[in-house]
Amino acid sequence: MEESNFSQFLKSLRERQRMSLRDVEKESGVSNAYIAQIERGDRPAPSPEILRKLAKAYKVTVRELLMRAGYLDEPEVTATEEQRIEAAFQYVLSDPDYKLGTRIRGETLGIEAKKGIVIVYETLSGKKLLT
Repeated sequence: MEESNFSQFLKSLRERQRMSLRDVEKESGVSNAYIAQIERGDRPAPSPEILRKLAKAYKVTVRELLMRAGYLDEPEVTATEEQRIEAAFQYVLSDPDYKLGTRIRGETLGIEAKKGIVIVYETLSGKKLLT
């Protein structure tokens, strides 16, 4: 990927989150001056370790940043919608900070109920699990 495309992508992620460079620094621990240099295209895409820190702040997957930065070029394996919902639901259940409405006792939830729980989680946490 061209570095300018990555720099524009990174800046658009920050703006979409309505974050300043200092906000990103607080969330990620990555220097705001360094992020600004990347956004301007003065520096190449950062290392995978830095991208991992930024992914959390920008609320995107590490994989997405790695792909956009050119570290991964293989296409992502696609899953069925039901598999994606199930994976997202399992993620919600495993999040120690989120327990609201996830205590399931004795009943098996259908795919629509699981999807509903994932949507509530996305709304409350700001994370995108289903796209």
